[in-house]
Amino acid sequence: MSRAPAQLPLGVGLRDDATFANFHPGPNATLVDRLVHQLDDDGEPFLYVWGASGTGRSHLLQAACHEASDRDGRSLYLPLAELGHFPPMMLEEIERLDLVAIDDLERVVGRKRWEEALFHAFNRLRDAGKRLVIAADAPPRQLSVKLPDLASRLTWGMTFQLQGLDDVGRLAALQLRARARGMQLPDEVARYILHRGPRRLDALFTTLEALDRASLSAKRKLTIPFVKQALGW
Repeated sequence: MSRAPAQLPLGVGLRDDATFANFHPGPNATLVDRLVHQLDDDGEPFLYVWGASGTGRSHLLQAACHEASDRDGRSLYLPLAELGHFPPMMLEEIERLDLVAIDDLERVVGRKRWEEALFHAFNRLRDAGKRLVIAADAPPRQLSVKLPDLASRLTWGMTFQLQGLDDVGRLAALQLRARARGMQLPDEVARYILHRGPRRLDALFTTLEALDRASLSAKRKLTIPFVKQALGW
């Protein structure tokens, strides 16, 4: 099997920019540290991450898979928002991988076939000494899991709530993402984007991508007047 992150035949892959280096941890530094070191010999076998949409759950799970690849490990990212309508055959033999990252768990909760498959997959990964990280929009005990054994398994590991960033953190995250894209984003322009732009970080980063394209096309630096013109603000 390839040492790169495993790719599903359904075409689900990892975003190149979903890395730990490209994530501003803010109040989530302990969680990020646990994820970075999950594949260490003394790393946590199972991590459960929950938080509101737009707080970076998917980014962190994909970053964990990139980290596994950088360590020559085998990993798999399963976003159930995209894959949950399929039968859970993709969980077969995942214990051959070093790390499995299951996103959007809430999408399959209450479905007998999926819950049973997840329960058995959990056991196989544990018995093989492999690593598992799961993300959802609620803590384990607030999910309407019908299979008691699965509900029990979800509370076995460390659970972290992914905290949203305040305005200072959002500014730092925006400038970190800009630097990663090679963009020069002056403080006053970044603050203007935060003031006028969307509140959700993922939408804010989409805005930044649009500005990057507009700046390259127009061959102009990012200034407040240019941002107003490019975004119609």
